[in-house]
Order: sequence, then C-alpha cells, then structure tokens
Amino acid sequence: MIIDIHTHAWPEKVSQRARENLEQLFKARFVDDPTVATLLAFMDKNGVDVSVICAVATRPDQVTSINDWLFGVRDRRVKVFCAMHPQYPSWESELVRISKSGDGIKFQPEFQNFYVDDPAVYPLYEAAEGLNLPILFHCGEELSGTMLVRSSPERVARVKQQFPGLTIIAGHFGGFRLWDEVEAHLLGQDIYLDTSFFFGFLPKEKIAQLITGHRPDRLLFGTDFPLVDQKKDLDYLRGLALGPALEERILSLNARQILHI
Repeated sequence: MIIDIHTHAWPEKVSQRARENLEQLFKARFVDDPTVATLLAFMDKNGVDVSVICAVATRPDQVTSINDWLFGVRDRRVKVFCAMHPQYPSWESELVRISKSGDGIKFQPEFQNFYVDDPAVYPLYEAAEGLNLPILFHCGEELSGTMLVRSSPERVARVKQQFPGLTIIAGHFGGFRLWDEVEAHLLGQDIYLDTSFFFGFLPKEKIAQLITGHRPDRLLFGTDFPLVDQKKDLDYLRGLALGPALEERILSLNARQILHI
C-alpha cells in the first residue's frame, strides 16, 4: 500500500480559480487541475492507494462549507484533514464533527495569521488531543517567500512539549527551507515529518541523512499534489536506497496507524 498524506483538491466549481490564484502566488505550475477526479487519476497511474486531501480555511466563515464538501468526497481511497481556523467561534463542536466524519485537521499559519505556539490556540489543541485528532501544520517558509514564518521547527517543538499526546504532522519535513532548524529541534522527536515539497531542495545525500536521522516510525510520504506529480516523489524516494523496511514505513505503515487503515 502507498499512502500520500499531503495532497490538495478543491470543488470543481472553484478549482480553476484556486489554481490561478495559487500559481500566481507561488510562481509555480500545478501538474494538472486540482480536483478530486484528477487526484484519483494520478493515484491510479502511479499506484497510490490512498491520498489525504488537506484543506485550509483562510477565513473563519469558510470552515463549515469546506468541511461539508470534504465529508462528501471522503471514501475508501480519499481521506481528509479538515479545515479549521483559530478564530472560528464554534471550533469545539466542529472538532467533534470532524472526529466523526474526517481524519484530522490542517493549519496553514501564514495564511491564517497565527503563531502555532500562541497560547490562545492551546484550548483547541487540547480538545484535538482529547479527540485523538491529528493536526498537520504547514511548517517553515511559504513557497512565495513573502510571508512571516509562524510555524518554525522550534515553535512546533514547543507545541509538542505542551501537548505530548497530540499527534502532530510537520509538513515539508518539519520546515520548508528551514531544515537546519529541523535538525536542531525536531529530529528524533515524537513528531511526524512528511516529505511534501522536500525532495530536491537539498543534496540527495543530505536528504537521506535527515530521513535516517529521524524516528523511523515518525516518517510519512507526502507530495503536495498538484504542485508535484506523485510519481516524481515516489521515484525520488526509491532512489535514496533507504532499504525496504524503512520505505514501507514511510510509504504505508506509519500513515496507516494515523488513518486507522
């Protein structure tokens, strides 16, 4: 089984607008239209069994409608890390709803204008911890390079210290373009690191060193599709020669534990 823990898709009626806006912001081209149908087609082509759609609410009023859509597309092959915003007033009841119909939550602190270790967000983390809801954070810089870093490796580590039972997935291998800080603050910790938008930004030897320097049970395969073709990252991972046991953990076993598959 191959599981991609970090992908994106939008409802068809807004997918083209989302693509245009994000391509302009990130100065990068999507590999195809960001719809569920396209995601499934790439999964079929590349032998990916399960993908997790990660959603972001840039405004509090978007949370409910985004999650309603996610619950509707969730099935055997498509899992969902739902939208949540720190300023959403009904976050307690929404977390309960997500715990029944979703698989976790996603935060994009730069787009949502909050620091991950702000104590004001701690009650939400505490509730997620109690509901056994994983949280996937965008970590490190944004691809645009134009925003503050509100989710640095040190800040993410601080959240884990405060909530040791909270399942944290630090996207982009703990901090896009901040991998020296990842090495200092996150390697070896009880925090999942996904490989989304990580491969190719450092020499291959350094990437292998960072992966093998972390806990083997806390590594996850993620691509950030549709920014990256899943095949490209699968080929890159297999080219690192990490060995079949570690590859299986990264591609499948660790994610199955989180998703209860």
